[in-house]
Amino acid sequence: MIMKTVPLILVHGWKSHPGIWRRLIEKVNLPQEKIWIFDYSKLNESTVSYIARQLKSFLQDKRRLNGYSGQVDIVCHSMGGYVTRYYVEVLDGKKKDEKVRQLIEVGVPNQGSSMAEIFNDPVYGPKILKVLSGEFVPQKYEPGKDMNVQGLRIRSRETRELCNAGLRPDIRYRNILAANRTGDPAFFPSFEGKTWVLGHDETWRKTWLGDGVIPHYDSYLPGTEYDLIPADPGFLQTEPYHYCHIHLPKNPEVIKLIVRYIKNPSVPSTEKFPDRR
Repeated sequence: MIMKTVPLILVHGWKSHPGIWRRLIEKVNLPQEKIWIFDYSKLNESTVSYIARQLKSFLQDKRRLNGYSGQVDIVCHSMGGYVTRYYVEVLDGKKKDEKVRQLIEVGVPNQGSSMAEIFNDPVYGPKILKVLSGEFVPQKYEPGKDMNVQGLRIRSRETRELCNAGLRPDIRYRNILAANRTGDPAFFPSFEGKTWVLGHDETWRKTWLGDGVIPHYDSYLPGTEYDLIPADPGFLQTEPYHYCHIHLPKNPEVIKLIVRYIKNPSVPSTEKFPDRR
């Protein structure tokens, strides 16, 4: 079977599942056979590099089954974007066998995750984990045993490999980032509406420029495009938590942007990251 339109690849985030894409799938209006959903929800004890290799095998199998060798669009959330980039930039960066038209990232820790790093911090870690227990992390969670989180750390080998590999000029990168533009504590109540970030000076602070889990500082990709949501800060007045990290894949504004770029990939995003942070 020859596919005439670009398939859509969906990659969920850390401790998540494919069900988060249900609302997007309803809106994107593509045939089922052109939506390829990568599920790594059972690989919680695996390394980032292993999951990236599973993504590679998944896409190779899908291409073979559908007789398709052209470009794909990839939409990913959180860790899903980190894994995807590890595949296309580190594992496939020189060969460029995987043909990607657009990589649309939603709340992705491109520079490594401050949250993953603070989980392991001897001073801040225990306090953060206590606050997030049962909400964002399992009860009695031990980050040192979580291979996913260890790979996502800012100081991890995988993050160093990503930074050294560089972006692929044949891929159009887009980022969708949320921010607490009104300073509402209900945005992410666990941190009074703010997001923890490890700055360039190696000190911890909290910022409004993040989605409660991923600060913009972590998402930075030099010279690539991004959209900041909500476009209208007034949207935060009704249900601000809909813009926090966990809910982004189901957020109507996020879905509208993704559908727009899939239907018309030549449309520019709203903003562009500077070439240097």
